[in-house]
Amino acid sequence: MSPVPRPTAAFFDLDKTIIAKSSTLAFSREFQAGGLISRGAVLRSAYAQFVYLVGGADHDQMEKMRQFMSQLCSGWDVETVKEIVGDTLHNIVDPLVYDEAVSLIEEHHLAGRDVIIVSTSGSEVVEPIGEMLGADKVVATRMEVRDGKYTGGISFYAYAENKATAIRDLALRRGYDLKRSYAYSDSITDVHMLEAVGHPHAVNPDKDLRRVARDRGWPILVFNKPVALRTRLKLPPARQTIAALTIGGVAAIVAAVWLNLRRRRAAA
Repeated sequence: MSPVPRPTAAFFDLDKTIIAKSSTLAFSREFQAGGLISRGAVLRSAYAQFVYLVGGADHDQMEKMRQFMSQLCSGWDVETVKEIVGDTLHNIVDPLVYDEAVSLIEEHHLAGRDVIIVSTSGSEVVEPIGEMLGADKVVATRMEVRDGKYTGGISFYAYAENKATAIRDLALRRGYDLKRSYAYSDSITDVHMLEAVGHPHAVNPDKDLRRVARDRGWPILVFNKPVALRTRLKLPPARQTIAALTIGGVAAIVAAVWLNLRRRRAAA
């Protein structure tokens, strides 16, 4: 008798692979609508988003973002953050999802593969997005929590080599055949994740990942059609609250601080 084939999976990065923007920087206009930041801060955030979309984020930029997000999250109530994300998720993320990514997720499910989102963003954001998309599992950054509040520390940072390690650990637990599995990302920082599977794909790649993909013969995909997810999947109605606007503003402040650091570095 032939051996029973092991299950396979498709691993997706989130930002610029499934959604068209940085999930961290997507909330600034809502914060302005609540009167919590100035128009100038929104413009700085929009510029930071532009830089990210055009040039990607290298290791130094990601490290600065990690440090400031950790500091800003310190003391936040975990349940409040989850409620805020739930209130704003559909309004913010729904129009940013790539139609091509949704189709690809559907194709992998039809082929019997598990779909797993692997993202550097926080689990409180990534898990609801994964639920929206019908993902079977989410791997994301986890913040340290004590007495129901974030301490500012990080218990697991889903970035670079850590993504590949998480994929291999998950494959051991679930029995995935990684040589027959797939992975998709836009960033050179995810090259370890792509190397972990037998079928890596570069999606809207930054210049460094594009070079690696060409050298290694990896397929290069172009996703350029953001779509309202509610036109593809049945979603529950979204609601909007002032608390939701607040977290959007925090994301915008992070973007503004990050941009100021880049300018200082360039002027040094």
